[in-house]
Amino acid sequence: MEGSCIGTSFCYRDIQWIKCGGFDEQMLSSVSDESLFTHPNRGIDLVNASTINPTTLGWVHVTWGYDQMYNRIRACNITVEKLTGTDNAITDEAVKSKLLGQAYFLRAYFYQQLLRYYGAVPLITKSYGLNDDYKVKRATYEECVNFIVKDCEESFNLLKDQTMVKGQTNSLAALALKSRVLLYAASDLHDVPTAKSKSTVISSYANPEFLGYLTGDRNARWKAAQDAAKAVMDAGTGYKLNLDAKVSVAEGRNNYKSIAMGGGSKAPGIDIAAASELIFARYFIDRSDLRYGRANGPNGYHNWAGNTPIGLLVDDYEMIDGTKFSWTNTAQQSAPYQNRDPRFYATVLYDGAGWKPRDKVSGSVDPANQIQTGEYDLMEDGKKIRFKGLDTRGSSIENWNGSWTGYYTHKFIDPDPNIVDASMPQFVPWPFFRYTEAVMNYIEASIELGDFAPAVLWLNRIRFRSGMPAIAGSSKEVLTEIYRHERRIEMVYEEQRYHDTRRWMIAPATLGRKATYIKVSGTFKAGKTMSEPYHYDTSVYDYTYTPTVETAQENRKWEDKIYFRPFSRDEINRNSELKQNPGY
Repeated sequence: MEGSCIGTSFCYRDIQWIKCGGFDEQMLSSVSDESLFTHPNRGIDLVNASTINPTTLGWVHVTWGYDQMYNRIRACNITVEKLTGTDNAITDEAVKSKLLGQAYFLRAYFYQQLLRYYGAVPLITKSYGLNDDYKVKRATYEECVNFIVKDCEESFNLLKDQTMVKGQTNSLAALALKSRVLLYAASDLHDVPTAKSKSTVISSYANPEFLGYLTGDRNARWKAAQDAAKAVMDAGTGYKLNLDAKVSVAEGRNNYKSIAMGGGSKAPGIDIAAASELIFARYFIDRSDLRYGRANGPNGYHNWAGNTPIGLLVDDYEMIDGTKFSWTNTAQQSAPYQNRDPRFYATVLYDGAGWKPRDKVSGSVDPANQIQTGEYDLMEDGKKIRFKGLDTRGSSIENWNGSWTGYYTHKFIDPDPNIVDASMPQFVPWPFFRYTEAVMNYIEASIELGDFAPAVLWLNRIRFRSGMPAIAGSSKEVLTEIYRHERRIEMVYEEQRYHDTRRWMIAPATLGRKATYIKVSGTFKAGKTMSEPYHYDTSVYDYTYTPTVETAQENRKWEDKIYFRPFSRDEINRNSELKQNPGY
């Protein structure tokens, strides 16, 4: 029993302990059109420039790296071998089922990570000895999907009657993983005829069976994805998804904040009941070496500004009436942060936004406690100067960690004013799977199957929860556009967008765009002045907002080889049967 418990614990190690789920200084959002990584030369810029190759892999994270995943898979295989063999000493069948169910789920999760980054991989189901032959061919994409689904079903059957400790996997998580895998399997990138029609790199690849389905009934795959998502929805609850009208703007903003906190915040107004959204999450212990708020918060609070929202994301937030925001609209251009989707205010910190007490970290330089990402007129010793905001790269507090984009992330940073992000931990869980993802999966599959009524129903329930008006659509094309926008906004910073744009094969038009920033300028109105300390004030200042394309920090470029990660030269040398992905 002890060996099996240790094996299961090791299986959890990367997913729960070594790194904080998706919370890190370098996040997957920054290899998508969600954010920009502030600090260059750590490999993210190479991915975004499409210059990675088998010898220069760019950024590789421990939660999806090829060798790290197989180390975890080996631990899972050992656990399965011990628990299903005749030499274990466990007589309590409930204990054995609980351990085995977790091992099957974790093995499925790790293979899912490999599959969605690399395409098909070798399916290893046993532990290897030192003298074994390590040369193993890649399975087909279809075989990998079937294997993962089978492990999910095994896990569900073993865990469905079990009471699990918070932070351990559970039967609903197995259904959620199955839903994700089947949704991806039905998508454009993994339907080889469709993928070939959209990419010359894929169409010229000699082994497309590693990338997706060569033949078969694609509608049947969408139906399987729809059924899998519905199974999650029927077995779970979610948070406030039974509304038939939109909530107020204030409630919508607070609902979204509460969901992001996952029951881990003591901030005023945060609803801990929103933890019902979480299906499987990483719950935090105090880690002195990594704190999400410090890694991503404003430099004017002595934080690192790790992954800052880019203008392309900010511009995609609708107006509160459901119409699109546009810089060509004079009224919207003059006040771009007014009357936007309430989720915007729970996701992005922008110039003039209220934030935590700054005096706890930087003294009384900002009694208004507002984000300052612009340059402003200011009086000093009777003379007008240009003052660079406290959260810019010209900050008088700390200039080297400032945002390049003019924005900071709000989502997932605990708004509790008693938490000083630069020096204190937060305990917000990372959502590996939350209920709304399954709802989104159901909507997508329903649209693809022409089942529009439930798709509209659930899209509106998500929007009503956030304080947004209902949508309407009667065609697949219109509903697909609405759905993809809604998924982008609702699931931002949750490691969805990078994969979604690739599996939809819209990456050239989304991830391939140059990053956009915002330049904010405040000039005195006629007859008005302000002396230090500065604060945002439209009665004193005329503010202008200038969207800017900037390539000095990153020059983003899409090439179709980036649909899949390369296998490293070392892996190819270790396993001569491992055939490389297209374009490398």
